[in-house]
Amino acid sequence: MTDKPEKFIDENGIRSDGRRANEIRDVKIEVGVLSRADGSCYLEFGKNKVMAAVYGPREVHPRHQQKSNRAIVRYKYNMASFSVEDRKRPGPDRRSIEVSKVSREALEDQIFTEYFPKSAIDVFVEVLQADAGTRTAALNAASVALADAGIPMRSLVSACAVGKVDDTLVLDLNKDEDNYGQADMPIAMTPDGKITLLQMDGHLTQEEFKQGLEMAQEGCRQVYEMQRKALMDYYSKKTEVLSTEVTAAEDVKEDAPEEPEDVTQVEVLEDTEDTKKIDDTNETGVTKETEGTKETGDTDETEDTVKAGDVEELEDSGEEVPDTGENADETDGQMDESEEEISNE
Repeated sequence: MTDKPEKFIDENGIRSDGRRANEIRDVKIEVGVLSRADGSCYLEFGKNKVMAAVYGPREVHPRHQQKSNRAIVRYKYNMASFSVEDRKRPGPDRRSIEVSKVSREALEDQIFTEYFPKSAIDVFVEVLQADAGTRTAALNAASVALADAGIPMRSLVSACAVGKVDDTLVLDLNKDEDNYGQADMPIAMTPDGKITLLQMDGHLTQEEFKQGLEMAQEGCRQVYEMQRKALMDYYSKKTEVLSTEVTAAEDVKEDAPEEPEDVTQVEVLEDTEDTKKIDDTNETGVTKETEGTKETGDTDETEDTVKAGDVEELEDSGEEVPDTGENADETDGQMDESEEEISNE
């Protein structure tokens, strides 16, 4: 632990880290850093480094914790053992349990829990490196992770701390100001000014408290703009990638050779006994007579032509040709007359 500095603010109103009283530390936000989480965020707030992950809505275990009319929100804040200079004992402690409780209440108020009865929304926050203001940094990261997970929310929650050092109110305390300052007041609020978290450690007058709220509101507004920009940049890039992939797929489809519209599928038959009976069509387009047609007869041939053919064959052989039609009736009549003459004789 470093020694207490003699002065936190110099004659020019510059703090020990080069900021003015109403300036916040540099903020870096990355969205969607964990592929297995429903929503995730990595945030750097000054020297603080925080990772947040959201899972859900999902089934509640154990079952007796279910709420029939809404979802339950579970928030777990944890500081890694290596996140501070002196190694921290692993596992939950009284401070982490207290921070988890107040942070859960700050976020739960802005979530539409009634949309997901009998389910759970789990928020896990891991502080990888601590440098004062870890609860506010964790809240900012968790709020972005919830938005990334698609959890319906009334608005984002932004958090910032106000403190008092050298009898002067300052915004977003650093490590020395947090450890040796006169007061520390972390605040979380929505963009419309609704306060969801307010804690104070130290002493402030009523005027200082009002002034501190105004400073905190301005700090939360700056954080909100950064949260909003990070989400918009992430999803705009994601949309560009998807549109590029779709365009590339369409280009590939256009470059591909077009298939003919009228395509007749030809079924290739094996050389079987049935196919052997069928001869191919000759070059002039005249179909040759096949064995099948010889056996069954030409379907276009009529009965008259069959009878005419039989008559020609009988004439060639010298046999008597039976008449058909009217001739056949006359022949039958002559045969009947001859039979009567024979009977009379």
